[in-house]
Amino acid sequence: MTRLGDRLLGMILLVLAAVYAASTTQMEVPFSYDPLGPKGFPFVLAALLVVLAVVLLLRPALGEPWPRGVLLAKRGVLLAKVVAVLVVLTLYALAFSSLGYLLSSALAIFALAWLFNAGSLKALVCAVAMALGSYALFVYALDISLPVGQLFGGR
Repeated sequence: MTRLGDRLLGMILLVLAAVYAASTTQMEVPFSYDPLGPKGFPFVLAALLVVLAVVLLLRPALGEPWPRGVLLAKRGVLLAKVVAVLVVLTLYALAFSSLGYLLSSALAIFALAWLFNAGSLKALVCAVAMALGSYALFVYALDISLPVGQLFGGR
């Protein structure tokens, strides 16, 4: 990006952080286990976004030009991959409650890994390992319940 582009992005991120922090103050949580409560995590994310935005504002890139030799066909492939990622993530969000965390996460991770040329076996191993690992982290380490899925008789 150029210096102007970095500064514009920094300003947009600052506005986004402010809106995000303001919307966090509207959260109403009836019960909390810790003194900070569930509002703490979004505020930390908003603060991190502010730090990154300020870095972009104060120290923009050196103005390296975008590569001009990229073929139009390569741009089309990249655009198709970006659209495919958006489709996969949308389907993941829609399937989350009916398929449950494990299956929907494994399918989404497999699709994303395969989309970026991981190969079928590597994508499958990655999907299973990441879905099981993240499930164990959420359920056992963080004590967060995740949906089993309506397909499997869960909530």
